[in-house]
Amino acid sequence: MRSTTRLTGAAKKTVERMLVSAGEACAAFMDKVMVNLPCKVLQVDEVWSFTQCKQANVPEHLKGERGIGDTWTWIALDSKTKLIPCFHVGKRDYSDAYEFISNLAPRLASRVQLTSDGHKAYLQAVEDAFGSEIDYAQLIKLYGNDNRPAQEIRYSPAPCIGARKNRISGNPDSTLVSTSHIERQNLTVRMSNRRFTRLTNAFSKKIENHCHMLAIHFMHYNFCRIHQTLRVTPAMEAGLTDHVWTLEEIVSLIK
Repeated sequence: MRSTTRLTGAAKKTVERMLVSAGEACAAFMDKVMVNLPCKVLQVDEVWSFTQCKQANVPEHLKGERGIGDTWTWIALDSKTKLIPCFHVGKRDYSDAYEFISNLAPRLASRVQLTSDGHKAYLQAVEDAFGSEIDYAQLIKLYGNDNRPAQEIRYSPAPCIGARKNRISGNPDSTLVSTSHIERQNLTVRMSNRRFTRLTNAFSKKIENHCHMLAIHFMHYNFCRIHQTLRVTPAMEAGLTDHVWTLEEIVSLIK
């Protein structure tokens, strides 16, 4: 935001108000058009960030408050169209998993295959939202012993020595049980949003602004950004639009 004020000469409050307006407009638009989606194979995952301060630095009187400390962005991705049907910002517990999956389920036109990691919150959330009308599997990665120095393993997991595919419900195709696409999407989120960059001073100070920023990001990703392998935008591949959106079209959503 400070960079934007320097480039435009606008006041920081003006830039912040524009962020809020654009975020609300993008969120409302995607909520409206992301219905009856032709998705067939979905992957879900969560991306860590923090809001206001890191979890270890949260004051005692603010512990447990929403939007302070660890902040997780839950993301769903269609493997074929690369579309992001929905996302959710919250903690990494069952209530947020249920809210996220319950938002995803009614947007789909037909039965889908879903893959997640081994996070236990998904088990009950998927059952509650989809019932038996889903082919669901978990991909659980197996990690070996890590003998690297502590400073080298702080931001990377131990070596992955394999993975186990667990069928949870329905009849998922084992060849499609994967989280590779959503994990690559997590990298896109981190590389495209400085608020997600580790060891940065650009973290979100307010959870509301964090949500607005993500709405703008996913709007641009779905409708404006041509996917390298598809040669079109995810929204075009999913049949939601017939052209590549411009930034002017996104701005025109603001009322």
